[in-house]
Amino acid sequence: MRGFILRLFITAFGLWVADQLLVGIRFDSSGSLFLAAILLGLVNAIVRPVILILTLPATLLTLGLFIFVINGAMLLLVARLMSSFHIEGLSTAILGWAIVAVTSWVANGFVGDKRKIEIQRIER
Repeated sequence: MRGFILRLFITAFGLWVADQLLVGIRFDSSGSLFLAAILLGLVNAIVRPVILILTLPATLLTLGLFIFVINGAMLLLVARLMSSFHIEGLSTAILGWAIVAVTSWVANGFVGDKRKIEIQRIER
């Protein structure tokens, strides 16, 4: 349960960073930010695998680049499901997804196998 909550905060942080960096992404409240993080997790767990299988030929033809469009579409789907989360278009959603992915990747680097925040010290 602690790992789920930590991942929720990491995703919410990524969405907040995307909100701060991109003009086309906007949240009406901080509650909608956390709801969007939960919905994004559900969409990525349920809808995204189905879409990835259905669009496999397009993904193969584009050498995997179509996955960027799919991931942006998943973020856009979350925005369409919520009235308090606004994204201007697919290109903004793709950029927003990239920001969320990078911030999540960096934040997950600080989370250890036991889902605790670890600070590693390198001694010479």
